[in-house]
Amino acid sequence: MALPQANRLRHRRDFQAVYQRGIRRSGRYLTLRGLMRPVALGASSPKTPLIKTQNNKSSTQIGISISQKVSKKAVIRNRIKRQIRAAIKQLLPRLSPDWQLVVVVKLGAQECDYAQFLRELEQLLVAAEVLNGHKRGSDL
Repeated sequence: MALPQANRLRHRRDFQAVYQRGIRRSGRYLTLRGLMRPVALGASSPKTPLIKTQNNKSSTQIGISISQKVSKKAVIRNRIKRQIRAAIKQLLPRLSPDWQLVVVVKLGAQECDYAQFLRELEQLLVAAEVLNGHKRGSDL
C-alpha cells in the first residue's frame, strides 16, 4: 500500500530541513517531526517545487525513518514501514496541507501492531496540530 507520489518526502535535504527547523512530538513507539512549508513564499526552495492537489493546495509530504537499532532484520523493518504507511494513508484526508512530516520509529516498535501505530500516529498529529485542519501553532 504505497503513498501517493505527491505525499512522499524523498530528498535528503528535505529530511534535514525537518530535523533542523521542525517541531517534535514524541510517543512511546514513534516520534513525529514536522515542518510547515512557507505558504507566503510559494515554495521552500527552487529545487523543491510544491506539488498541488486538486483543490490547489499543497499536499503534505511524509517520510518514514527506521534505524537498524530497531531491528537488524530488514523483513521486520519493512513490515513496520508498511504498517505505518497504511496508517498514514488512512489519516491522509484529515491532514492539513503544506506540511513536511517525518515519522521516526523508536526501539520496541516491533512489538506494535497496526492499531497501535494508527492510534499513536493520530495522537502525535493532533498534538502537532497537523490533524483535523488545525492552524499553524505558536511554537513554530
